[in-house]
Amino acid sequence: MIDPMINLLKLCVGADSVEDLTDWQHDQRPRWPEGRAIHVTRMWPKREADVLDGGSLYWVIKGVILCRQRILDLQEVILSDGIPRCALVMDQEVIRTEAAPRRPFQGWRYLDPEDSPRDLPKARAKDDVLPPKLAQALAELGLH
Repeated sequence: MIDPMINLLKLCVGADSVEDLTDWQHDQRPRWPEGRAIHVTRMWPKREADVLDGGSLYWVIKGVILCRQRILDLQEVILSDGIPRCALVMDQEVIRTEAAPRRPFQGWRYLDPEDSPRDLPKARAKDDVLPPKLAQALAELGLH
């Protein structure tokens, strides 16, 4: 049996909005390969093949999943402390999703495709952004 594709879920620490994430990534682009975004994490996914089979990193911003980026590769990096880590190499396109509340957690988690929020239609990507607390409240009620 072939293992299914799997996504990752990660808190976007320090960002108050999707725009904060995209602005930060834009500022970091000179450090990254062309057309890519990179996020370094301590743990390597054991389901590497499933993640690389079309998986995305879903970002939790202020307690709500609001967007995702497609994962293109996993690469080992060794930082100044000498500890090997996993670099999630992602497409630089940030795709907005329906809001889905999530409680805080450490590190990253697997996110099954059937539990992943749907992408917003491209026409809605430029809609006015709701404040995170309002988006979370609406998502908890199933209204956003």
